[in-house]
Amino acid sequence: MLSYPGELQGCRVILYLVGHHLYLIPTTISMCGCPEEGAYMRRLWGYISIITATIFFGISATLDKIMLSSMHPVTIGAYTYIIAGIFLFFIRETPLREHVLNAINRKGESEARIKRNDYLILLLTALLSTVIAPLLFLTGLGDTTAVNASLILNVEVLFIILLGYLIFRETLQLKDFLGIVLIILGAVYLLTEGDFSTILRNVAVTGNFLVMAAAFFWSLDTVLSKFLSRKRDLIFISGVKSSVGGFVLLIIMLILGINTELPLEMLPYALGVSVFSIGCSFILIYIAIREIGASMVGALFPLSSLFGAIFAFIILREPFSIMQGISGIVMLTGVFILYWNGK
Repeated sequence: MLSYPGELQGCRVILYLVGHHLYLIPTTISMCGCPEEGAYMRRLWGYISIITATIFFGISATLDKIMLSSMHPVTIGAYTYIIAGIFLFFIRETPLREHVLNAINRKGESEARIKRNDYLILLLTALLSTVIAPLLFLTGLGDTTAVNASLILNVEVLFIILLGYLIFRETLQLKDFLGIVLIILGAVYLLTEGDFSTILRNVAVTGNFLVMAAAFFWSLDTVLSKFLSRKRDLIFISGVKSSVGGFVLLIIMLILGINTELPLEMLPYALGVSVFSIGCSFILIYIAIREIGASMVGALFPLSSLFGAIFAFIILREPFSIMQGISGIVMLTGVFILYWNGK
């Protein structure tokens, strides 16, 4: 989740990053932290929630990489998003529903009714964020390391800002240009692995660019999701997006004759991505926003890429060079500069 530094049609906005895609939501939540001064335990739970969410989201690339050893990217995408949709609809039918929705809509107005045009936007964003982007990401992940993929995903915020500038004519401050430059510098090294001479024939570099392309489509989903952002039942919207994407990928899988088998030993990894990296992260992020504020959550969530690289290094035994670490820190610094509000 990232707090966008600009203004969108007169409203301050927040970007919610959940399961590889973000929701852009106008808000009146205080950008200075927890709305209840002195509520130490509530703030503590807010920090615990966002750190847990970054860990859940960070491990997703590693779990996806493990599944790629036995499953086709389309198969992985189909099952993980179908399971995520089932989980979110299950939450929606339990007593947790009102607690989560009250946390999401704690401040600001929301719309209870979903109109016919909203469903068209919902379908489009579902195709972008749960069909096209996952296919690009999982295909690219098969040709690069989970370390690189986790760090490269930071470029998503760059695309979001550029799209906001081009489409909505957002104004950029001087510090924003510094943040953009730092993100680009870090991304260039990670994309090329420091070797420009082998870009066209290096399979790993191709994988890196596919991951970056996935980040672009997720950022496009974020911008378009503005039109759904004021709806009250975001659990329903997220459940529909996940389910639509999962079933579209399932149809593609059947048409192309791709192996539909979900090996039993891969089921825990699929459940991990679906339930924790997508479903639980969604809930935890909104709880954190309520307790510690959007600005603090925005500053902490980029840690998910660092956790992702660490998980890949420890679990997959992937190389994690000093230069990769420096590039990741440079990108994280750029993100921090973009979203630092000076308070």
